[in-house]
Amino acid sequence: MELGLIGLGRMGSNLARRLIAGGHRVVVYDRSAAAASALTKEGAVAASGLRELAEALAAPRAAWLMVPAGEPVSETIESLLPHLSPGDAIVDGGNSYYKDSLARAQMLRERGLHFLDAGTSGGIWGLQAGFCLMVGGDEEAFRRLEPAFRTLAPEGGYAHVGPSGAGHYAKMVHNGIEYGMLQAYAEGFELLHASGYGLDLAALARLWNQGSVVRSWLLELAADALGKDPGLTSIKGYVEDSGEGRWMVLEALEKEVPASVLTQSLFARYRSRQEDSFAARMIAALRREFGGHAVKTE
Repeated sequence: MELGLIGLGRMGSNLARRLIAGGHRVVVYDRSAAAASALTKEGAVAASGLRELAEALAAPRAAWLMVPAGEPVSETIESLLPHLSPGDAIVDGGNSYYKDSLARAQMLRERGLHFLDAGTSGGIWGLQAGFCLMVGGDEEAFRRLEPAFRTLAPEGGYAHVGPSGAGHYAKMVHNGIEYGMLQAYAEGFELLHASGYGLDLAALARLWNQGSVVRSWLLELAADALGKDPGLTSIKGYVEDSGEGRWMVLEALEKEVPASVLTQSLFARYRSRQEDSFAARMIAALRREFGGHAVKTE
């Protein structure tokens, strides 16, 4: 089949490469002409704009967006709309808020267009191992685009998970769970690092991946990272968060679902950005006041 791919960052470009390798015709567009041009050497067709991208596709068209969540998605859809026809489909493969996806699906439905929200996981390894795809939206459109999903995913790695919004909802919770898993590994390895036993953390991570109940792909990556830099001295402990972690906490509050581990893992990321936390200084000051405990001044 053929489809247009808009947004050629690390994920978008690898999606394009995997689709091309699978025999699909892929028309690509990115604000960086160099990014689109680079993919033409691998078999893509580069478009100079959204109109050109739509004109290069046969109806019913399929345009797959891999752009940042929020306004960039809205702006891209608005710019694309004049060049689409009833029956065409838009896939948002980025990390959009599921409530935004619900609104976009309704807006496009009123114009006779299909919308699929495709939660996409796989990171930089997706090109090699395949992407996990959680797709929400109209089942008719899902079935039409299924050849692309099948190419992008490993065996059993894609599914139509429900109506509009369900794909991005599933991805939101997926990323919240990821936050908690990362925090658990981080705290455990920090304790191992502080143990005083001089443990080989990379070797221990590899050991735990052999039959242990905590084995996982993340642990494989931990072994790789610790093997390259045992003390992790080459990086700073500043951790960004993506929107899904915040949205998941808000959803847990709205649904009155206890999600204490996932919520705390989000707050831990905020703490990582404070070189000198006011809250920590406040605790030290209070301990000095009530107990005469020593404080550090440098």
